[in-house]
This record gives sequence, C-alpha cells and structure tokens, in this order.
Amino acid sequence: MVLVLTLITVVAGSALAYVNYVTAGQIEKIKAENLANGVKQVMGVGSDSQLDYTTEQSGDFTLYRSDRGIAVQSVTNGFGGALKVLVGFDNEGTVTGYTILEHAETPGLGAKAGEWFQKGQKGDITGKSPATTNFTVSKDGGDIDAITASTITSRAFLLAVQDAYDELLKANNPDAASAASAIDQKGGHDK
Repeated sequence: MVLVLTLITVVAGSALAYVNYVTAGQIEKIKAENLANGVKQVMGVGSDSQLDYTTEQSGDFTLYRSDRGIAVQSVTNGFGGALKVLVGFDNEGTVTGYTILEHAETPGLGAKAGEWFQKGQKGDITGKSPATTNFTVSKDGGDIDAITASTITSRAFLLAVQDAYDELLKANNPDAASAASAIDQKGGHDK
C-alpha cells in the first residue's frame, strides 16, 4: 500500500512539474500583456492605442514613465496575501487610474477592490491626490469609503496607493523623504 501511494505521488508530482514547465512561458507572456494593458489603462490610453514608456526599478517598486504621467507598481499585504496594484499619476501627482495586477482576496468581498475605487464608484480615488486627500478609510479618520465588509483589503489597497505616491515623490525629488514624512505627519497615513 505504501509503495502504491508513493508511486501515485511521484507520478502526480512529475505531471504537475511538467505542466508547470510547459505553461511557464505562456503565463509570463500573459502577465506581460496584462501589465502593458494595465499601464495604458491607468494612464487613460485605450488598449488599442500606442503608449511609449520607460521602466525603472526603485527598491520594491517599479515605475513606468511616459509623457502622460507615471504608473507605479506597489505591493502590500491584504487579507488573503499579496495585493499588487498599478497606480497611474499625472504630472501633478493626481491619481489617473489604477488596476489590480494580482491578488488573493476573498471573492465577492476583498476582490471588489478592482472596481470599488474606480471613477463613479462609492470609494472613487481617481482625480484625487494623496497630497491633499487622506488616503485611509473613513473608519480610520480618512477620506475614502472602505469596501463593505472588507476593511482589511481596503486599508491594504489604500496603503499601496499611498506607498506608490510616496515612491513617486522620492523618484521625482531626491529630498522627497522629508516631503513624504511631512504628509504622514499631517494625517496622510501610518505605516
């Protein structure tokens, strides 16, 4: 019986490893396409339009610069695990849009972050700047409505946006550490 179970485990493990090997290239291609479309989306450019941008790595953040503004990829921990957010900013630091690149949030609750904070929705963050708006949930004294029954995901999402903005400041101004600190002291967010 032990031999049969061992054989089944080895065969199943080998099959899983083979499928992973065969599909790895396609998965990376799809992720790259989703990222390129995400950058266009957060910059307000149609997916069929051309957008030229440069990519730079800054610590845990990735910045995508174009003539339309800057998109910043930020990662925080949500309720279910890592929450990877791509946030677009215009040249004045106002949020132009966002997209969730990866998440492990609860379907029907935390997974609503993909729509909840979009333009025209209850928690709309587009057109707002973290420099003048407190990007924390209203339950914590902030200016943004949390997702109903999903405060932890809302906090994580807004922290990812605020962190992206802080990185934007730092990338555009070497003295931004003091600017970001000043924002935190006047009620921006706590880390």
